[in-house]
Amino acid sequence: MEMIAERLESLKVGLIGGLSAGLAFLITTVVNGLLLNQYFSILNINQFQLINLQFLLSAGIEGFSGFLFGVTYRYIICVDENPQLKSGAVFAFSLVRGLNQIEFGWNVNNTLLPFLILAGESIFWFTLAAFVLDTAILLNWLKPFSSK
Repeated sequence: MEMIAERLESLKVGLIGGLSAGLAFLITTVVNGLLLNQYFSILNINQFQLINLQFLLSAGIEGFSGFLFGVTYRYIICVDENPQLKSGAVFAFSLVRGLNQIEFGWNVNNTLLPFLILAGESIFWFTLAAFVLDTAILLNWLKPFSSK
């Protein structure tokens, strides 16, 4: 019975992580569309058309990445208050995603700046998700994984 409760709690944490990362994705997409699109057209994914397959796919991927981050973050932090573990989890997820974008940009366009911006967005996404998860755990809305 305890295993089912832990799985349900992980599901809740994953959903909160996915929603947080999805919200961060929407924020950065709007900023890209309004501010950065005029300088870097590669950042434009026609985000203002809600039935855009590329936008929906990107949002789904980011939501799923946030879900996986949330579940993993719960297990990484356990009940330990080690700030290096927390920031390490954020940067591990961010850099895996961001460095891949930088490599893609270099291989396709021989340009780095727009892809450095995208890598920076990844750090923002997972940092926001970690902040929301930490706040929810602090308020006892979510339970950290107990390392028995």
